Amino acid sequence: EVQLQASGGGLVQAGGSLRLSCAVSGITFDDYAMSWIRQVPGKEREVVSCTSKSDGSTYYADSVKGRFTISSDSNTENEVFLQMNSLKPEDTAVYYCADGPRLSPRENDYDYWGQGTLVTVSS
Repeated sequence: EVQLQASGGGLVQAGGSLRLSCAVSGITFDDYAMSWIRQVPGKEREVVSCTSKSDGSTYYADSVKGRFTISSDSNTENEVFLQMNSLKPEDTAVYYCADGPRLSPRENDYDYWGQGTLVTVSS
């Protein structure tokens, strides 16, 4: 059974940093792409970043380029991280980790989702 568990959200002031973590189990991690997808109430979901485990390639939405960094650790436990720096109020959202068969900026390409973790950035 595929399971994803996201954590690390919280309240931070604008300009601050947070690190999100996603623990992954039940999949062949090296063959999949992992993503962080966020949703603001009333707005469409946005793929913030994703990484392909097969070749390490990454994608970042324009809105987070230069501020967010996705990384993974498959040495001990399958985990994916999202380091978020220089946070802005517009980064406030529920952040989900999700996995799918390939690197994609489209949320519909991800099959398994973890529960969300709320990030709130105050101005």
